[in-house]
Amino acid sequence: MASLDTTTQARLRAVCDRIERAARTAGRDPRTVSLVAVSKTFGPDRVGQALAAGQRRFGENYLQEALAKMAEVARTEAGHTAEWHFIGPIQSNKTRELAESFDWVQSLDRLKIAQRLGSQRPADRPALNVLLQVNISGEATKHGVAPSELPALARQVAALPRLRLRGLMAIPEPTGEAARQRAAFARMRELLEGLRGELAGAASDLDTLSMGMSDDLEAAVAEGSTMVRVGTAIFGART
Repeated sequence: MASLDTTTQARLRAVCDRIERAARTAGRDPRTVSLVAVSKTFGPDRVGQALAAGQRRFGENYLQEALAKMAEVARTEAGHTAEWHFIGPIQSNKTRELAESFDWVQSLDRLKIAQRLGSQRPADRPALNVLLQVNISGEATKHGVAPSELPALARQVAALPRLRLRGLMAIPEPTGEAARQRAAFARMRELLEGLRGELAGAASDLDTLSMGMSDDLEAAVAEGSTMVRVGTAIFGART
C-alpha cells in the first residue's frame, strides 16, 4: 500500500478547496461536484498516493497503459476501491476491454461504439455508465458529436441494454478569457437541459455534466458542471 505523499495530499486539498469555493460562489452545494483525478502518464504509485489521500475517481486516456495500471493498483491498494473513467478516444477494436474493465466511459460519440460496449459489458457487472462527448467548439481536431446530432445519438444510446446514459462531456477550445470559458460551458448546460426534455421517460439518468479542468474548473462549476477532470493541478506537469 502506498504511503501518504504530502505533496499529493496538499494538491488534492487545494483542488477540492477550489471546487468548494467555486460552488459556493455559484450558490451550489459543493457536494454536487465530483472530482476525477486524471492520472494518464502517471504510474500506479501516484494513483496509490492519491487513494491514500482520499481520492477515489481516476481518469485514463490510453487503454493499454490504463489496464496495466489498474491491475497494479488493484494488487497493491487492496484496501481502497478506485472508480475508473475512460476519457480518451475510443477505437472500435478496443471496446471489449473498455466494457470489461471500466466503470465509466466519458468519450462516447458514435452509435457503433455504444452498441459494441453494450453487447460486451459483462453480465455480472452493473450497466456501464456512459457520457456523450460533445465537440462544443467545433474543432476539426477534437472528437465528439456535433450539438445538432446530439439528440438523435442520445435517444439511440439510451435505448441500448447494459449501458446507463448519464449525461454529457466536453473539452472546449482552450482560452484564458473567463467569458469565453463560461459561454462554452453554458452551451453544454443548455444541451443537457434540452436532452432531459427530449428523453423524458427514457432509461437514462442525465445527471452528469463532465466539464472543467485544471485551468477552467471555476467557470465550469459556475455553469453547472457536476464532474471536473483535473490532472496537472494534482499530479504536476507531464513530461
